[in-house]
Amino acid sequence: MSDPAINLDNLSPDQRLRLIEELWESLSKDPGNVPLTVRQRDELDWRLDEIESGQAEGIPWDDVLRRIRRRAG
Repeated sequence: MSDPAINLDNLSPDQRLRLIEELWESLSKDPGNVPLTVRQRDELDWRLDEIESGQAEGIPWDDVLRRIRRRAG
């Protein structure tokens, strides 16, 4: 991998989180292009089964992001 165009050490935690969000959004536009290991695929299958059976409770993304930012700040 070449040197990054952005020096991550110079970014604040909030700026790094925003960068992660932007990267994630760009990947989520075409999730079929994101390679998964067998273990990751198995975990996702297990979690999907839990959700579909009603055994899992989710947390809204905004709440998750707020918690992450609170820890980083």
